[in-house]
Amino acid sequence: MCQMKRRSFLGSSATLVGGGLIAGQKGHAQNHASSNPSGMHGHVHTVSVMTETANRLLAALSPEQKAKATFPFQDEERMHWFYVPIDRKGLTLGEMSPYQRHLASALLASGLSQSGYIKAVTIMSLEDVLKVMENDSGARRNPEKYHFTIFGTPSDSGAWGYRVEGHHISQNYTVTNGQVVDGPSFFGSNPAEVKQGPRKGLRVLAPEDDLGFEVIHALDERLQKAAIVDPKAYSDILTTNTRTAALKGQPSGLSASKMNAKQYEALRALAELYARNLPSDIAQRRIDQIDKAGRNAWFAWAGGAKPGDPHYYRVQSPSFMIEFDMTQDNANHIHSVWRDLNGDFGGDLLKAHYENSHQNQLA
Repeated sequence: MCQMKRRSFLGSSATLVGGGLIAGQKGHAQNHASSNPSGMHGHVHTVSVMTETANRLLAALSPEQKAKATFPFQDEERMHWFYVPIDRKGLTLGEMSPYQRHLASALLASGLSQSGYIKAVTIMSLEDVLKVMENDSGARRNPEKYHFTIFGTPSDSGAWGYRVEGHHISQNYTVTNGQVVDGPSFFGSNPAEVKQGPRKGLRVLAPEDDLGFEVIHALDERLQKAAIVDPKAYSDILTTNTRTAALKGQPSGLSASKMNAKQYEALRALAELYARNLPSDIAQRRIDQIDKAGRNAWFAWAGGAKPGDPHYYRVQSPSFMIEFDMTQDNANHIHSVWRDLNGDFGGDLLKAHYENSHQNQLA
Protein backbone atom coordinates (compact mmCIF):
# COMPACT_ATOMS: atom_id res chain seq x y z
CA MET A 1 0.00 0.00 0.00
CA CYS A 2 2.76 2.43 0.89
CA GLN A 3 4.49 1.67 -2.42
CA MET A 4 1.37 2.61 -4.35
CA LYS A 5 1.03 5.85 -2.40
CA ARG A 6 4.66 6.67 -3.02
CA ARG A 7 4.31 5.97 -6.73
CA SER A 8 1.12 8.06 -6.91
CA PHE A 9 2.87 10.97 -5.23
CA LEU A 10 5.74 10.82 -7.68
CA GLY A 11 3.45 10.50 -10.65
CA SER A 12 1.52 13.61 -9.69
CA SER A 13 4.38 15.74 -8.43
CA ALA A 14 6.49 14.91 -11.45
CA THR A 15 4.01 16.70 -13.66
CA LEU A 16 4.99 19.95 -11.98
CA VAL A 17 7.93 21.57 -13.70
CA GLY A 18 10.99 22.08 -11.49
CA GLY A 19 11.42 25.50 -13.04
CA GLY A 20 7.84 26.22 -12.06
CA LEU A 21 9.26 27.25 -8.69
CA ILE A 22 10.46 30.29 -10.60
CA ALA A 23 8.02 30.71 -13.47
CA GLY A 24 4.71 29.32 -14.67
CA GLN A 25 4.08 27.05 -17.62
CA LYS A 26 3.26 29.95 -19.98
CA GLY A 27 4.97 29.80 -23.30
CA HIS A 28 5.27 26.04 -23.60
CA ALA A 29 5.55 25.18 -27.28
CA GLN A 30 2.58 23.38 -28.77
CA ASN A 31 3.43 22.58 -32.37
CA HIS A 32 6.89 21.01 -32.38
CA ALA A 33 6.20 18.33 -34.97
CA SER A 34 5.73 20.74 -37.86
CA SER A 35 8.70 22.96 -36.96
CA ASN A 36 11.02 20.14 -35.93
CA PRO A 37 11.32 17.44 -38.59
CA SER A 38 13.76 15.48 -36.47
CA GLY A 39 10.85 14.62 -34.16
CA MET A 40 12.77 16.05 -31.19
CA HIS A 41 10.77 18.14 -28.75
CA GLY A 42 11.70 21.83 -28.57
CA HIS A 43 11.91 22.57 -24.86
CA VAL A 44 11.06 26.26 -25.14
CA HIS A 45 9.75 26.86 -21.65
CA THR A 46 12.45 24.99 -19.71
CA VAL A 47 15.28 26.41 -21.81
CA SER A 48 14.02 29.94 -21.17
CA VAL A 49 13.90 29.29 -17.43
CA MET A 50 17.36 27.69 -17.48
CA THR A 51 18.78 30.63 -19.42
CA GLU A 52 17.28 33.21 -17.11
CA THR A 53 18.29 31.47 -13.88
CA ALA A 54 21.85 30.88 -15.17
CA ASN A 55 22.22 34.52 -16.16
CA ARG A 56 20.79 35.71 -12.83
CA LEU A 57 23.34 33.60 -10.99
CA LEU A 58 26.22 34.81 -13.16
CA ALA A 59 25.18 38.45 -12.69
CA ALA A 60 25.32 38.00 -8.91
CA LEU A 61 28.87 36.60 -8.85
CA SER A 62 32.05 38.55 -8.27
CA PRO A 63 34.73 38.41 -11.00
CA GLU A 64 36.68 35.90 -8.91
CA GLN A 65 33.63 33.69 -8.40
CA LYS A 66 32.68 33.90 -12.07
CA ALA A 67 36.18 32.79 -13.06
CA LYS A 68 35.70 29.62 -11.00
CA ALA A 69 32.14 28.98 -12.17
CA THR A 70 32.55 29.38 -15.94
CA PHE A 71 34.35 27.59 -18.77
CA PRO A 72 34.17 27.83 -22.55
CA PHE A 73 31.57 25.48 -24.00
CA GLN A 74 34.21 23.51 -25.91
CA ASP A 75 36.41 23.01 -22.84
CA GLU A 76 37.22 19.38 -22.03
CA GLU A 77 36.07 20.02 -18.47
CA ARG A 78 32.46 19.76 -19.67
CA MET A 79 32.97 16.03 -20.26
CA HIS A 80 34.47 15.33 -16.83
CA TRP A 81 31.90 13.96 -14.43
CA PHE A 82 31.88 11.76 -11.35
CA TYR A 83 29.67 10.99 -8.39
CA VAL A 84 32.14 10.32 -5.56
CA PRO A 85 33.75 12.88 -3.20
CA ILE A 86 36.67 14.28 -5.24
CA ASP A 87 38.17 17.69 -5.98
CA ARG A 88 36.08 19.37 -8.67
CA LYS A 89 35.97 22.45 -10.83
CA GLY A 90 33.21 24.97 -10.36
CA LEU A 91 31.87 27.19 -7.61
CA THR A 92 30.53 25.49 -4.49
CA LEU A 93 27.51 26.45 -2.44
CA GLY A 94 29.92 27.04 0.44
CA GLU A 95 31.70 29.72 -1.58
CA MET A 96 28.47 31.61 -2.18
CA SER A 97 26.64 34.17 -0.11
CA PRO A 98 23.13 33.30 1.08
CA TYR A 99 21.40 35.14 -1.78
CA GLN A 100 23.75 33.54 -4.33
CA ARG A 101 22.82 30.11 -2.98
CA HIS A 102 19.16 30.90 -3.59
CA LEU A 103 19.96 31.74 -7.19
CA ALA A 104 22.02 28.53 -7.55
CA SER A 105 19.10 26.55 -6.14
CA ALA A 106 16.85 28.15 -8.75
CA LEU A 107 19.22 26.96 -11.48
CA LEU A 108 19.17 23.43 -10.06
CA ALA A 109 15.36 23.52 -9.88
CA SER A 110 15.04 24.71 -13.47
CA GLY A 111 16.41 21.40 -14.74
CA LEU A 112 14.41 19.05 -12.53
CA SER A 113 10.79 18.20 -11.82
CA GLN A 114 9.45 18.90 -8.36
CA SER A 115 10.12 15.30 -7.29
CA GLY A 116 13.59 15.38 -8.92
CA TYR A 117 14.46 18.59 -7.10
CA ILE A 118 13.31 17.12 -3.78
CA LYS A 119 15.54 14.09 -4.41
CA ALA A 120 18.52 16.30 -5.22
CA VAL A 121 18.37 18.54 -2.16
CA THR A 122 17.61 15.61 0.14
CA ILE A 123 20.65 13.75 -1.24
CA MET A 124 22.73 16.85 -0.47
CA SER A 125 21.38 16.87 3.07
CA LEU A 126 22.59 13.30 3.64
CA GLU A 127 26.12 14.68 3.87
CA ASP A 128 25.20 15.86 7.37
CA VAL A 129 24.09 12.32 8.24
CA LEU A 130 27.40 10.92 6.99
CA LYS A 131 29.29 13.62 8.85
CA VAL A 132 27.82 12.37 12.13
CA MET A 133 28.13 8.67 11.23
CA GLU A 134 31.79 9.02 10.25
CA ASN A 135 32.72 11.63 12.86
CA ASP A 136 33.92 13.79 9.99
CA SER A 137 35.21 17.33 10.47
CA GLY A 138 33.27 18.58 7.47
CA ALA A 139 36.25 18.54 5.17
CA ARG A 140 34.90 15.48 3.33
CA ARG A 141 31.21 15.35 4.26
CA ASN A 142 29.72 18.76 3.65
CA PRO A 143 26.30 19.60 2.16
CA GLU A 144 27.78 22.82 0.79
CA LYS A 145 30.38 21.01 -1.37
CA TYR A 146 28.17 20.90 -4.44
CA HIS A 147 29.66 22.58 -7.48
CA PHE A 148 27.90 24.75 -10.07
CA THR A 149 29.63 25.13 -13.42
CA ILE A 150 28.40 26.93 -16.54
CA PHE A 151 29.86 26.22 -19.96
CA GLY A 152 29.54 28.86 -22.67
CA THR A 153 27.11 31.78 -22.68
CA PRO A 154 23.55 31.01 -21.53
CA SER A 155 21.00 31.88 -24.20
CA ASP A 156 17.80 30.53 -25.71
CA SER A 157 19.72 29.84 -28.91
CA GLY A 158 23.25 28.66 -29.61
CA ALA A 159 25.04 26.03 -27.54
CA TRP A 160 25.83 26.14 -23.82
CA GLY A 161 25.46 23.94 -20.79
CA TYR A 162 25.78 23.60 -17.06
CA ARG A 163 26.59 21.00 -14.46
CA VAL A 164 25.51 20.57 -10.85
CA GLU A 165 27.70 18.00 -9.17
CA GLY A 166 28.95 16.70 -5.86
CA HIS A 167 28.75 13.51 -3.85
CA HIS A 168 25.96 11.39 -5.37
CA ILE A 169 24.64 14.09 -7.70
CA SER A 170 25.77 14.72 -11.26
CA GLN A 171 23.33 16.48 -13.58
CA ASN A 172 24.84 17.48 -16.93
CA TYR A 173 22.72 19.73 -19.15
CA THR A 174 23.43 20.67 -22.76
CA VAL A 175 21.31 23.34 -24.45
CA THR A 176 21.35 23.73 -28.23
CA ASN A 177 19.05 25.97 -30.25
CA GLY A 178 16.20 25.81 -27.76
CA GLN A 179 16.51 22.08 -27.06
CA VAL A 180 18.02 20.49 -23.97
CA VAL A 181 19.18 17.09 -22.81
CA ASP A 182 20.24 16.02 -19.30
CA GLY A 183 22.84 13.30 -19.50
CA PRO A 184 24.59 11.70 -17.81
CA SER A 185 22.02 12.02 -15.04
CA PHE A 186 23.10 10.48 -11.72
CA PHE A 187 21.45 10.22 -8.30
CA GLY A 188 22.89 8.26 -5.39
CA SER A 189 22.09 7.83 -1.74
CA ASN A 190 24.31 6.99 1.23
CA PRO A 191 22.83 5.72 3.37
CA ALA A 192 20.08 4.28 1.22
CA GLU A 193 18.05 4.11 4.43
CA VAL A 194 18.93 6.15 7.49
CA LYS A 195 19.09 3.63 10.32
CA GLN A 196 19.35 5.88 13.36
CA GLY A 197 18.91 9.40 14.63
CA PRO A 198 16.07 11.89 14.06
CA ARG A 199 15.88 11.04 10.33
CA LYS A 200 15.61 7.30 10.88
CA GLY A 201 13.65 5.57 8.13
CA LEU A 202 14.43 8.13 5.38
CA ARG A 203 14.86 6.46 1.96
CA VAL A 204 15.55 9.11 -0.66
CA LEU A 205 15.57 6.70 -3.62
CA ALA A 206 12.94 4.29 -2.32
CA PRO A 207 10.91 4.30 -5.57
CA GLU A 208 13.94 3.36 -7.69
CA ASP A 209 14.62 0.43 -5.37
CA ASP A 210 11.01 -0.66 -4.80
CA LEU A 211 9.99 -0.56 -8.46
CA GLY A 212 13.06 -2.60 -9.38
CA PHE A 213 11.91 -5.30 -6.98
CA GLU A 214 8.41 -5.08 -8.43
CA VAL A 215 9.81 -5.98 -11.85
CA ILE A 216 11.89 -8.96 -10.70
CA HIS A 217 9.07 -10.24 -8.45
CA ALA A 218 6.55 -9.96 -11.29
CA LEU A 219 8.51 -12.58 -13.24
CA ASP A 220 7.89 -16.31 -12.91
CA GLU A 221 10.76 -18.66 -12.13
CA ARG A 222 11.63 -19.25 -15.79
CA LEU A 223 11.77 -15.56 -16.64
CA GLN A 224 13.63 -14.70 -13.45
CA LYS A 225 16.27 -17.22 -14.46
CA ALA A 226 16.70 -15.39 -17.76
CA ALA A 227 16.77 -11.95 -16.11
CA ILE A 228 19.34 -12.79 -13.43
CA VAL A 229 22.69 -12.50 -15.21
CA ASP A 230 24.85 -12.97 -12.12
CA PRO A 231 24.05 -14.39 -8.67
CA LYS A 232 26.40 -11.81 -7.17
CA ALA A 233 25.64 -8.11 -7.46
CA TYR A 234 28.25 -5.89 -9.04
CA SER A 235 30.21 -3.52 -6.81
CA ASP A 236 29.08 -0.47 -8.81
CA ILE A 237 27.19 0.54 -11.94
CA LEU A 238 29.10 -0.94 -14.85
CA THR A 239 29.34 2.21 -16.98
CA THR A 240 30.81 4.18 -14.02
CA ASN A 241 31.79 7.72 -15.07
CA THR A 242 32.65 6.98 -18.68
CA ARG A 243 32.05 9.71 -21.24
CA THR A 244 30.12 7.34 -23.47
CA ALA A 245 27.96 4.61 -21.96
CA ALA A 246 28.63 1.28 -23.61
CA LEU A 247 28.76 -2.35 -22.54
CA LYS A 248 30.55 -5.02 -24.55
CA GLY A 249 28.48 -7.50 -26.48
CA GLN A 250 24.75 -7.77 -26.95
CA PRO A 251 22.26 -6.74 -24.24
CA SER A 252 21.89 -9.45 -21.61
CA GLY A 253 19.08 -10.48 -19.33
CA LEU A 254 15.41 -10.82 -20.20
CA SER A 255 13.96 -9.34 -23.38
CA ALA A 256 10.84 -7.27 -22.76
CA SER A 257 9.32 -9.07 -25.74
CA LYS A 258 8.98 -12.16 -23.52
CA MET A 259 7.09 -10.35 -20.77
CA ASN A 260 3.34 -10.47 -20.37
CA ALA A 261 1.34 -7.24 -20.13
CA LYS A 262 1.60 -6.93 -16.34
CA GLN A 263 5.33 -7.60 -16.32
CA TYR A 264 5.96 -5.11 -19.10
CA GLU A 265 3.83 -2.51 -17.30
CA ALA A 266 6.09 -2.87 -14.25
CA LEU A 267 9.19 -2.45 -16.43
CA ARG A 268 7.77 0.62 -18.12
CA ALA A 269 6.82 2.18 -14.76
CA LEU A 270 10.42 1.72 -13.65
CA ALA A 271 11.82 3.39 -16.77
CA GLU A 272 9.32 6.26 -16.60
CA LEU A 273 10.32 6.93 -13.00
CA TYR A 274 13.75 7.98 -14.25
CA ALA A 275 12.20 10.14 -16.96
CA ARG A 276 10.00 11.95 -14.45
CA ASN A 277 13.01 13.37 -12.60
CA LEU A 278 12.98 16.12 -15.24
CA PRO A 279 10.57 18.93 -16.10
CA SER A 280 7.70 17.64 -18.19
CA ASP A 281 8.96 18.99 -21.51
CA ILE A 282 12.45 17.49 -21.08
CA ALA A 283 10.98 14.31 -19.60
CA GLN A 284 9.02 13.89 -22.82
CA ARG A 285 12.25 13.24 -24.70
CA ARG A 286 12.90 10.29 -22.41
CA ILE A 287 9.29 9.12 -22.66
CA ASP A 288 9.64 9.24 -26.45
CA GLN A 289 12.72 7.03 -26.18
CA ILE A 290 10.83 4.57 -23.99
CA ASP A 291 7.91 4.57 -26.46
CA LYS A 292 10.20 4.04 -29.43
CA ALA A 293 12.03 1.17 -27.75
CA GLY A 294 8.77 -0.51 -26.77
CA ARG A 295 9.56 -4.15 -26.16
CA ASN A 296 12.98 -3.79 -27.79
CA ALA A 297 14.46 -3.47 -24.31
CA TRP A 298 16.19 -5.77 -21.87
CA PHE A 299 15.97 -6.14 -18.11
CA ALA A 300 18.96 -7.57 -16.26
CA TRP A 301 19.35 -8.31 -12.56
CA ALA A 302 22.35 -9.34 -10.48
CA GLY A 303 22.44 -10.39 -6.84
CA GLY A 304 19.70 -11.43 -4.46
CA ALA A 305 16.01 -10.82 -5.08
CA LYS A 306 14.97 -10.13 -1.47
CA PRO A 307 14.94 -6.69 0.19
CA GLY A 308 18.22 -6.29 2.03
CA ASP A 309 20.17 -8.41 -0.44
CA PRO A 310 22.94 -6.72 -2.41
CA HIS A 311 21.43 -6.20 -5.85
CA TYR A 312 21.79 -4.51 -9.21
CA TYR A 313 19.49 -3.97 -12.16
CA ARG A 314 19.76 -2.58 -15.66
CA VAL A 315 17.22 -1.50 -18.28
CA GLN A 316 18.81 -1.29 -21.71
CA SER A 317 17.41 -0.19 -25.08
CA PRO A 318 19.03 0.96 -28.32
CA SER A 319 18.89 4.60 -27.16
CA PHE A 320 19.12 4.64 -23.35
CA MET A 321 20.41 2.68 -20.38
CA ILE A 322 19.38 2.75 -16.74
CA GLU A 323 21.61 1.25 -14.06
CA PHE A 324 20.95 0.84 -10.36
CA ASP A 325 23.34 -0.69 -7.82
CA MET A 326 22.90 -1.25 -4.08
CA THR A 327 25.85 -3.26 -2.75
CA GLN A 328 28.23 -1.00 -0.86
CA ASP A 329 28.08 -0.45 2.91
CA ASN A 330 26.22 -3.71 3.55
CA ALA A 331 23.78 -3.04 0.72
CA ASN A 332 22.76 0.34 2.13
CA HIS A 333 24.28 2.60 -0.52
CA ILE A 334 22.68 3.35 -3.90
CA HIS A 335 24.09 4.44 -7.24
CA SER A 336 21.61 5.06 -10.06
CA VAL A 337 22.00 6.63 -13.49
CA TRP A 338 20.20 7.37 -16.75
CA ARG A 339 22.56 7.31 -19.74
CA ASP A 340 21.50 8.56 -23.17
CA LEU A 341 23.48 6.32 -25.52
CA ASN A 342 23.47 8.91 -28.31
CA GLY A 343 22.75 12.10 -26.40
CA ASP A 344 24.97 12.29 -23.31
CA PHE A 345 26.61 15.72 -23.18
CA GLY A 346 24.25 16.73 -25.99
CA GLY A 347 25.79 14.36 -28.54
CA ASP A 348 22.91 14.06 -31.00
CA LEU A 349 21.72 17.65 -30.48
CA LEU A 350 25.18 19.05 -31.18
CA LYS A 351 25.64 16.81 -34.21
CA ALA A 352 22.43 18.16 -35.74
CA HIS A 353 23.43 21.70 -34.76
CA TYR A 354 26.82 21.50 -36.45
CA GLU A 355 25.40 19.78 -39.54
CA ASN A 356 22.79 22.51 -39.96
CA SER A 357 25.43 25.22 -39.45
CA HIS A 358 27.61 23.61 -42.12
CA GLN A 359 24.72 23.40 -44.56
CA ASN A 360 23.83 27.03 -43.95
CA GLN A 361 27.41 28.06 -44.68
CA LEU A 362 27.29 26.20 -48.01
CA ALA A 363 23.93 27.69 -49.00
